[in-house]
Amino acid sequence: MSQVLFHLAFPVTDIAQAKEFYGVRLGCAVGRENDNSVILNLYGHQLVAHLSHDPLAPQKGIYPRHFGLIFTAEADWEALLERSLRHHLDFYVKPKHRFEGSPLEHRTFFLADPFGNLMEFKYYVNPNAVFGELAYTQVGDRV
Repeated sequence: MSQVLFHLAFPVTDIAQAKEFYGVRLGCAVGRENDNSVILNLYGHQLVAHLSHDPLAPQKGIYPRHFGLIFTAEADWEALLERSLRHHLDFYVKPKHRFEGSPLEHRTFFLADPFGNLMEFKYYVNPNAVFGELAYTQVGDRV
């Protein structure tokens, strides 16, 4: 199979503020834009911030909706964590280990953008845990 890219469209209330957060602070390359939307490159995946004139209701907790990345190299996860700290991004959930000592062990943190969209960034110690380890039923945790 050829390379497949992930695409996600999400609401924002200010395109300039979205560009500053995602482009300058998070490090996404900014692509095409107009008055109503901007394309962002998040590690090779396409995010599209679309202007909403309706108020965005803040989500209560990380479930049921968030998006993010799973890093295959711990150093890359750590580099994004360091960038997030350096740019004073809003940690919705501070960096932590989940399921330590189990095949599902991973490092994770959640960021909130200025519009209430939540993003999770994680690194699994055991790569099989991303889609496998079916004997285990844990999926995330309630924060």
